[in-house]
Amino acid sequence: MLPGGGVSGGGGRAGGRMGLLRWLGLRLWSRRGTLVFALLWFGSWLFLNGLVLVHRSIMSDFCTDDKSKRILQRLCLEFGDGSVTGDMCEDLCVLGRVEYKRCLYYENGKKVMEARWRGKNIILKSKLENFSSYEPLGILDYQDAAEELSPLDVVFYATLEVRNSLGLAEEDEDEEGGGGGSNSSLAKLWGKKLKNQEKSFSRAELASLWSLLQQEEYTFLRVLQDLSVHVAKVLGSCGHFYAVEFLSAGHAWDQNIFSLEEVPGGRGQEQGGARGRWAARDMVHRIALSFLDMVWHFDNDFTHKLHLCDIKPENFAIRTDLTVVAIDVDMAFFEPKMRDILEQNCSSDDDCNFFDCSSRCILGKRRCSRRRRNSNLQVICEKIFRPWFSPTLLGAKAGLPLQVELQRAVQECSETDGGVEEIEEDAAGGGGAGGGAGGGRDVHQRLLNILTRLLHDGGASGERGGAQEKKDHEALNF
Repeated sequence: MLPGGGVSGGGGRAGGRMGLLRWLGLRLWSRRGTLVFALLWFGSWLFLNGLVLVHRSIMSDFCTDDKSKRILQRLCLEFGDGSVTGDMCEDLCVLGRVEYKRCLYYENGKKVMEARWRGKNIILKSKLENFSSYEPLGILDYQDAAEELSPLDVVFYATLEVRNSLGLAEEDEDEEGGGGGSNSSLAKLWGKKLKNQEKSFSRAELASLWSLLQQEEYTFLRVLQDLSVHVAKVLGSCGHFYAVEFLSAGHAWDQNIFSLEEVPGGRGQEQGGARGRWAARDMVHRIALSFLDMVWHFDNDFTHKLHLCDIKPENFAIRTDLTVVAIDVDMAFFEPKMRDILEQNCSSDDDCNFFDCSSRCILGKRRCSRRRRNSNLQVICEKIFRPWFSPTLLGAKAGLPLQVELQRAVQECSETDGGVEEIEEDAAGGGGAGGGAGGGRDVHQRLLNILTRLLHDGGASGERGGAQEKKDHEALNF
């Protein structure tokens, strides 16, 4: 019995050990399963929340008429309670003279719609959807509700904000400001506009003005529209929304970029034969001349050069007289701000590109040069003129001497760094600064001469000389 009992006792102990191991295994598996379940639940929660955020982000930029109308209704409620005002608020919210037409696009919070006001189509814009999203004018927090700021106070605060939006410090504006005329201080010009208003400003006017001044595009257009025909005109505003003129914008898919049939005289191309086809080509030549005029003015008419860093057909439009107009200047910067943007760390030139504006990497400093390497003209030649004047579009006319000369000039223009002096900050003086600028001026003049001759010839032969170049040039007011 003892041996049997011993065996029986040993088996019991072994069974006990096995049961303990099973119990411990179940406990460990249970804990592991709980951990796995928790991780799966947490991962699913993150995934679903990510989907919700992506959905909200997508939907917030999804352009719909219903949402656009709700935005305008909310604006009118703010006008009704006296929070905002503007010269088009009453027409929009009370008299019903602003007719909503359609939503154009939402992008990164920016809302753009088409409407009709006073018998004309307009574009309504705001950088942000809600008035409350803009920073309030701090001084209003310390003013009694019935107290009003003096016009001089408004000029002071507005001038500071304009300088900030344009990237111009006071010393930057004054360092070259002896020329007067259009080269005078832009911020001072804005100040004079406000100072001319003799009456005091209400709180709603100040709050609305402050929300508009925080939108760089509004500031650019509002200040420059009296200095250049090549920017869209601001027609009015209500709260944080402002209206600009409706123009025929460019399209990358259109071989002429602009819809020429919408221009008076453009329907001549519907006539059969060469006369109709070359009527369209003549308009293209006139538009190209207006591009050159715009580049010249932006380079020379202001205290600082105005750099366009997002050049594409959609950002330009034409008026009925074929004047080219910059309609989207969110990526336009004067020289001081352009230098601040370009100056950054780098290991190669590829690190020194800011959309269509680029500079060079100074390897000794591993910093990008503060000076732009390319120019407005170079990018316009590359992205607009080359497709326009390609042999594919010109067809049989592409072999004419003057057309060949134009194609070569456009090619040279697109490959010519220039327009600005390429002085690297680490160079010890050196006189090679003018090469880029001279090259840019030379190719600009060549393009101007060739296009003027083509316009004079009307595309009939492309071979008649340029004896009347100067006369034609003056006749076009360039």
